[in-house]
Amino acid sequence: MLGRLGRRLKGVRWPARPALRLPRTRRGRRWLVQGLMAACVLALVPATWMRLEAGDRVGTTAEAPAREVAVVFGAGLWNGRPTPYLAHRLDAAAELYRAGKVKVVLVTGDNSRVEYDEPDAMRTYLTGRGVPDERIVSDYAGFDSWDSCVRAKKIFGVDRAVLVSQGFHIHRAVTLCRSAGIDAYGVGVDEPRDSVWYYGGVRELAASGKAALDALFRPDPRFLGPTEPGVTEALADTPDTP
Repeated sequence: MLGRLGRRLKGVRWPARPALRLPRTRRGRRWLVQGLMAACVLALVPATWMRLEAGDRVGTTAEAPAREVAVVFGAGLWNGRPTPYLAHRLDAAAELYRAGKVKVVLVTGDNSRVEYDEPDAMRTYLTGRGVPDERIVSDYAGFDSWDSCVRAKKIFGVDRAVLVSQGFHIHRAVTLCRSAGIDAYGVGVDEPRDSVWYYGGVRELAASGKAALDALFRPDPRFLGPTEPGVTEALADTPDTP
């Protein structure tokens, strides 16, 4: 069947794709260049604003202040396990816990499908690195950074936190969580400058535009739901909180 269809289509003349034509006049080319430059500047404005907004609230695990809660943002799974970038975030959170800088780790990620469960994979990884299961709280509806920040505040009652993510994302995370009402400090995890890192940096420019709108208009997350006592209960079981 498919072979006969292929033979029928073989002789069909398809319309030619329109060629991309550059302006012919000097004035037209100048307008094109100016338009491209303006588009680049507009794309950089939100990311620049977020870096300025985060200011000196970003550093290393050694520089992070003592806070009750660390928030780790999801970064994808491979075959049900954390990607290398997510694993590095979780390693930093485990380091914060072992150093006594945080008492509870809130893992926030995507569980919109039965077969895809970021928070449980993050929990398993953390327990394998010495963080007790009862000190880990899962947010299964952290579908993006804004949702994670709003839910941390409104659903889990987090007022102060250390956020953990890669360097290209942490300024956006700090800005969004501060806009959501959280006194946030960000730990930026270092990564080698490979293709994934550069992709993340380019993607961040596009994501910054949406984030600026989220910080400005403060929409409700995709799923809000009732409040959950997980963080409060976990902190109540700790002998001392920072």
